[in-house]
Amino acid sequence: MSTLTVPDTIPSVSEDCDQLRKAFAGLGTNEGLIISILGHRNAAQRKLIRQTYAETFGEDLLKALEKELTNDFERAVFLWTLDSAERDALLANEATKRWTSSNQVLMEIACTRSSHDLLLARQAYHARYKKSLEEDVAYHTTGDFRKLLVPLVSSYRYEGDEVNMNLAKSEAKILHEKISEKAYNHEDLIRILSTRSKAQINATLNHYKNEFGNDINKDLKTDPKDEFLAILRATVKCLTRSEKYFEKIVRLSINKRGTDEGALTRVVTTRAEIDMKLIKDEYHRRNSVPLDRAIAKDTSGDYEDMLLALIGHGDA
Repeated sequence: MSTLTVPDTIPSVSEDCDQLRKAFAGLGTNEGLIISILGHRNAAQRKLIRQTYAETFGEDLLKALEKELTNDFERAVFLWTLDSAERDALLANEATKRWTSSNQVLMEIACTRSSHDLLLARQAYHARYKKSLEEDVAYHTTGDFRKLLVPLVSSYRYEGDEVNMNLAKSEAKILHEKISEKAYNHEDLIRILSTRSKAQINATLNHYKNEFGNDINKDLKTDPKDEFLAILRATVKCLTRSEKYFEKIVRLSINKRGTDEGALTRVVTTRAEIDMKLIKDEYHRRNSVPLDRAIAKDTSGDYEDMLLALIGHGDA
């Protein structure tokens, strides 16, 4: 499901570091050389490159990248070079600082990472910001959003496939009752979405549709302008079909009104090693255009080349 392409034989780590140092040397930066190395190394290899670069040259590779690169290309390479837990901590911190009711990044991180990865992100947040993700989310959010987001980012869901069908039936009924009453912020609705395993939630929502005739997200669309309902629908999508959620984020980021580079960069750098193949397939199915062609049409230069490398475009 990853779209990252790593050569069958790669140079030694010290050679990669020497080449990166050369890319930064002189008057101009060799962006193509940076992409050819960092854009084609997996997480473990990139981590080793960072360690070796710091040991060899006495400088953090991330600092060197920030110094040498600019704009959207710099952001893409910087996020990609971070360890995934550090990256999630950084994205979450930015989301708390710029939080608005339409900002879904915190929910996205909480609901699309494995329990272990979310725990690592919370630990990275402690280390980087000297406080907890939970306290920042609680401090920067209000009302119903706080009621939903704090338990989501605090969650440690069971990851197994076991499902309790009796529980699925009873909780489908609870969800239907609360939604029928328009009690969208009810503690039971939030408890189910924030604590149950993804397998259990899938079973519950399948029973919901079979028993009550609608997808839950259709019943959560009574007011399309209500931003709390929008984040509830996105939560359901992230927990059940995350590739559909990410496809929509990408589609909206490269629509006709101008590119949202922040969203596009976030999705590509966080999903390239996870499920970008599924997102690409979903994009093609939904839009009848390959994702690499859409990105090439909407971006340019080194930024375009970096994104295309990460989504497995043949020429990148």
